Amino acid sequence: MDANATIRALRQALAASPDNVPLRQHLADTLFAFGHHADAEQELLALLKLAPDDAAAMLLLARCYRAQGKGSAAAVVLERLAARGDARGAVELAKLLAAEGDVDAALRGYRRAVAADPTVRDAEFEQRFGIVGADADRDAGAAEVVDGRVRAAGASAPDGVDELRPVRSDVKFAHVGGMAELKQEIRKKIVLPLQRADLYQAYGKKVGGGILMYGPPGCGKTFLARATAGEIDATFLSVGIHDVLEMWLGQSERNLHGVFATARRHAPCVLFFDEVDALGASRGDMKHSAGRQTINQFLAELDGLGSDNDGLLVLAATNAPWHMDSAFRRPGRFDRVIFVPPPDLEARGDILRLLLAGKPQDDVDFAAVAKRTERFSGADLKALVDRAIEARLDDAVRRGLPEPLRTRDLLAAAKLQKPTTSEWFAAAKNYVLYANDAGLYDDLKEYLRL
Repeated sequence: MDANATIRALRQALAASPDNVPLRQHLADTLFAFGHHADAEQELLALLKLAPDDAAAMLLLARCYRAQGKGSAAAVVLERLAARGDARGAVELAKLLAAEGDVDAALRGYRRAVAADPTVRDAEFEQRFGIVGADADRDAGAAEVVDGRVRAAGASAPDGVDELRPVRSDVKFAHVGGMAELKQEIRKKIVLPLQRADLYQAYGKKVGGGILMYGPPGCGKTFLARATAGEIDATFLSVGIHDVLEMWLGQSERNLHGVFATARRHAPCVLFFDEVDALGASRGDMKHSAGRQTINQFLAELDGLGSDNDGLLVLAATNAPWHMDSAFRRPGRFDRVIFVPPPDLEARGDILRLLLAGKPQDDVDFAAVAKRTERFSGADLKALVDRAIEARLDDAVRRGLPEPLRTRDLLAAAKLQKPTTSEWFAAAKNYVLYANDAGLYDDLKEYLRL
């Protein structure tokens, strides 16, 4: 029995017995397993009305929230579970805290959970943060915690990470739908200095510098960075936090220096840092010196101390610019801070056309669908198309022939799919209203019409 048939059979059974808690849990588990997170969420909310203290349902609900990018909602559910002494909920909360950057609190919560119930150990979590042996179910003891990373006593540091290799990007601005103002800003900062290097040299202006892009997740910041490299025919080097951060003292700084050294050797090079707030968090919020040293190293590399950054173009992306250390915004570093909004009307139409390319369709009015998907990220639009296709598949299975997608199918899916950017905008609004004295978020303020 395929996924849709299984789900359909469970729904029919539940219609006959709507108060059957185990059956509704089974349906939610199945929906979640097949990636229908929003539908699973609705079933779990209905279940919790019948059984408000059902720990399994609450745990799965939190996972549904996380899968949809609703971190705050997931935290509320998991905190409730942890407060009741549920070890599984406490471990999930630890994972969420770690993902949001509060690693010290995550490790403390994880240790408490494992001490209460050793069966909830998570091997991947322990490996990620260097928790070894009995360190997980006791206090730090012989293990040292440095900025949330555990270093076992007597262990030696690794030799280092393999060198990252820059690539050539075949993506250009023409492949990026909409974002006209953003592309123009990047042209002024990065493209023109390379195309008209003679004019910039006449004014003593070096080619290089940094741009910090911020906005809700799934809105194309990484794709735009890759397109920038393709536009100027430069090499492209994408760096994630896992490429830099290490549990060993001093290793993160060496990794960071190695990344910049590689980019300088391949100049002109677009060096892109994703989730840069994890590398450049505010030093005032840090309790340990190791994290501050990594930030100091990052600032020194941006300044080119002891090195030449000519031809090195640094782009960075973050969902939380308010967590960045203010020193990163000084001239010569990330002196351009640009808001990357969700795709505009034109871009949403382009994305929908791309997502439906090669799929059976019948005269789809992309403009009409685009108008009904305001503030949808690219990821949201993909989820919308997937939902519409799943609805068509039911008819296709019955008739034995593929049913073409029509405008009404996409509009029906748009009513059910909510933009995942809403939670981000709700949080960002507070920073715009109460922490924008320097005008850093003026472009976001204009977008929100505040």
